[in-house]
Amino acid sequence: MKTLMTLLTGVVMASSLATAQANEVVVGGKNFTEQQILSSMTTQYLEGLGYDVDKRAGLGSAVLRQAQENGQVDLYWEYTGTSLINYNDESAEGLTVDETYQKVKELDAEKGLVWLEPSDANNTYALAMREASVEETGITSLSDLAQAVNDEQGLTFAMNAEFYAREDGWRPLQQAYEFRASRGDVKRMDSGLVYQALRDEQVDVGLVFATDGRIPAFDFQVLEDDQNFFPAYALTPVVRQAALDANPELAEQMNTLSGLLDNDTMSTLNARVDVDKTSIERVAENFLEENDLL
Repeated sequence: MKTLMTLLTGVVMASSLATAQANEVVVGGKNFTEQQILSSMTTQYLEGLGYDVDKRAGLGSAVLRQAQENGQVDLYWEYTGTSLINYNDESAEGLTVDETYQKVKELDAEKGLVWLEPSDANNTYALAMREASVEETGITSLSDLAQAVNDEQGLTFAMNAEFYAREDGWRPLQQAYEFRASRGDVKRMDSGLVYQALRDEQVDVGLVFATDGRIPAFDFQVLEDDQNFFPAYALTPVVRQAALDANPELAEQMNTLSGLLDNDTMSTLNARVDVDKTSIERVAENFLEENDLL
């Protein structure tokens, strides 16, 4: 009888311990490829560590942020510029990547949100050229590009209509770098078509997003923004303070994952989904396995 009671006590204790270790974490994600990869990656990673994960992916940016502020989502990957400009109504003008991170970290702490260690992935606007054109012209930065335009080298550009018209878009970019392209040298089109036009040599320069998978797939090179014109959009895990209090090891665990991500890595992962048509779950799983996190 004593042996049976001891056995039952051990089972109850083990069950209680398993329950304590399997704290639920609600992982959110936005509704585009990069975010879907990250939400799947985070879910698989945390489940492998013993967490009970509830994944709520595919949400709009504003809806997801509101859900986190309301306590419905514990953790998701956000971009520093998005929080600073869209959620905190602050300007990012002239701020470096680190300054943007520090500012948004301070502002969101007041709302009970903790910005963990930022990755080296910065999914900001960028201008890109074909690698062959870069080699031919020697243009590697936006200052080089401005000089080429001012030297009347006849470069043509493709960008979406929003960037062309917005107050912090094409016109102020030209002012910042002191060049002026003629209206006829700029073709406005859907963002997705920009990549095709650049690849097919219909234009010389295209507006892209820095971690888009088509950049490596189409042999593009992003030009250095050497005057920090574009806002920083450093990809960072953001978690509710309450969730960290309940799961003290979560910060270090997510920082480990964040430390593995940079522009080249995210571009490659995005390309595997958007170009190679590999499933999001498989891409995320392979990445974790390759880095011994699963």
